[in-house]
Amino acid sequence: MKVTTSLSKAQVEDLPADKQNPEGWHGASRRAVLGVYGLALAISIALWLLAIRAPLNLDETGSYWQICAGIAKIWQRQFLFPSCLAYSYILQFWTRLFGTSEIALRVPSLLAMLGAMYVLHRSAREMFDRESSLLAAVIFCLHPTILFAAIDVRPYALGALSVNAAIYILIRLRYNDSNWLAALFGLSAACIVWFQFLFAVILPFLVVCFFVFKRGERRTAWRQFGVALVAFVLAVLLTVPGLLFLIRTRAMHVFDTAPKLSALAAMFAPGWMLPIFLCFVPIAFLAAMFSNGRGDAQGRAKGWQILLCVSLGPIPVLILYAVSAITPIHIFVTRYCVVSIPGIALCWALLLRRFGSQTRVLFCAALVVFSILSYVNGPFFRQHDVPWKYALQFVERNASADNAPVVMCSGFIESDYLPMPVDSAKTSFLFAPLSYYPLSVPVVPLPRNLNGETALVGSLFLEQASDKHERFLVLVHFGSYDTLAWIEQRASTSYTYRTLWASDGFEVVEFAPRNGPTTQKYRASR
Repeated sequence: MKVTTSLSKAQVEDLPADKQNPEGWHGASRRAVLGVYGLALAISIALWLLAIRAPLNLDETGSYWQICAGIAKIWQRQFLFPSCLAYSYILQFWTRLFGTSEIALRVPSLLAMLGAMYVLHRSAREMFDRESSLLAAVIFCLHPTILFAAIDVRPYALGALSVNAAIYILIRLRYNDSNWLAALFGLSAACIVWFQFLFAVILPFLVVCFFVFKRGERRTAWRQFGVALVAFVLAVLLTVPGLLFLIRTRAMHVFDTAPKLSALAAMFAPGWMLPIFLCFVPIAFLAAMFSNGRGDAQGRAKGWQILLCVSLGPIPVLILYAVSAITPIHIFVTRYCVVSIPGIALCWALLLRRFGSQTRVLFCAALVVFSILSYVNGPFFRQHDVPWKYALQFVERNASADNAPVVMCSGFIESDYLPMPVDSAKTSFLFAPLSYYPLSVPVVPLPRNLNGETALVGSLFLEQASDKHERFLVLVHFGSYDTLAWIEQRASTSYTYRTLWASDGFEVVEFAPRNGPTTQKYRASR
C-alpha cells in the first residue's frame, strides 16, 4: 500500500498562505484576531444551549417512543414508524447511562454537532487560511437550521457529523493514496444514509469531487474508489429494510404544502446574513483600493475549492427544492437541508476571503450580534419548536378529577392513512407524546385531519358519551381545527362546550352534558 508522506512543490503552493509560511502568524494583532473568532465561536455554541431544557416537540417524542419499550423492541418498531435505526440504538444506549430527561435526550445531538463543527473547521483549514476556517465554523454554528438540529432529539446532528467527516476525508484523499482512508471515506458516506435517507442527495457530488481531485492518478483513483465502494455497500446494507419500508409507505409521509422561494433563500443567507454581507461590500472595495492589490493572491479561489463548495452546498439544496416545487413529493423541509449547510458555510468562507482580515473580523462580530438579536426575539427563544407537554399537563389536571375521557387528534400525518388504535392509543406511535407525557385518563384517538376514520370513531364515541351523560375534553392542534368544529357541530344538541385553554396552536375544549349529573359533580369538585 502506498501512502503519500511528503508534499511536492506544487502541493505546497496549493496550501493556504499561512500554512506555507507559519511564521507569519505570530504577533499580538494576529492573536487578538484569533481571539475574536474564538469568542464568536464560543457565543455561537452557547446559543445552542438556551433551549436545551425545553420540553420535547412532536417528532422528538417519536424518537423517544422508538426506544421506550426497550432495546429488544427497536428493530420491530422501525416497521411501525419511520425512524433512524442507528440513531435509536445510540439513543437507547445513552439513556441507559444518563436517563431520559429532556437534557439527557438532547446531549447526544449536542455532542454530535460539536463534532461536526470541529470537523468542518478542519476541512476549511485544509482549504483556506486559519481565519477563514474559523469564520466557516462560526457561520455553520449560527445557521438557524444548525441551531435547531444541535439539540434536536433526532438524527440530524449525527447526519451533519457524517457529512462533514466525508468532506474532510475527501479533501485528505487529494494527496493520499491510502486504501484505509478510502475505506473510511466509503464508511462515512454510508453513515450519511444511516441517519437520513434524503441526505443521499450529496453522494453523487462526493463521487464527482473525488474523481476530479484524482484526475491525474487514474489507477490510484479507481483502486481507492473500489475500496470505498465496497465499504459503502457493506455498511449501507443495514439500512435496506428501513428503506424498503419507507418506499412501501411513501404515500403516508408526504407533506401537504410546496416550498416557497423565500425558504430556499433562507438556506443560503438567513435573514441576518445577507444584509450584513451587503453592508460590508463597500468596506471591502474601499479596503481593496487602499491595499494596492495586496492579499489578492491569498483571496483568489482555486478551481477545486470552488467545485467542492458549490457541489456540496448549493446544488444538493437546489435539488431538494426543485423536486418539491415541480413534483407532488414535497421533500424541501428545513431539517432535510442540514446536508447542505456545511457546503454553504464553506461557500461563504470562500467568498469572504476576498475581504481583508479586518473586514472579516468586523463581519464575524456583526454576524454574532445580529444572530443573538434574531434568536432572542424569535418565536422559539428557550423553546424547541411547539411542545405538547403543557397541553397534556393541563388536560391531566382537568380530566383526572372525574376520569373524563379525552378526545385527542394525532399530530402525525401518518394518522390520516392508518386505522386508529382500539386499545393501545397510549402506546401507539401515532400518539407518541403520551409515551413521554402520559395521561391517566381514557384517550379516544382520532386522525390529524377530518376524514372518514374521524367520522366513524368520533360518531361512535359521541353516541356512547351522550348515553352516559359523560363529560369529556377535546385536545387538538392547529392541524385539527376542522375536526374540533365537526365535534362541536355533532355534539351541540346534547352538550355545551367552552374553550378551557389555548396556547401555541393547541386548544383544550370542555364538553359538558346538558343537565347531566356528571357536570354538577365536576363543577362542585372544582
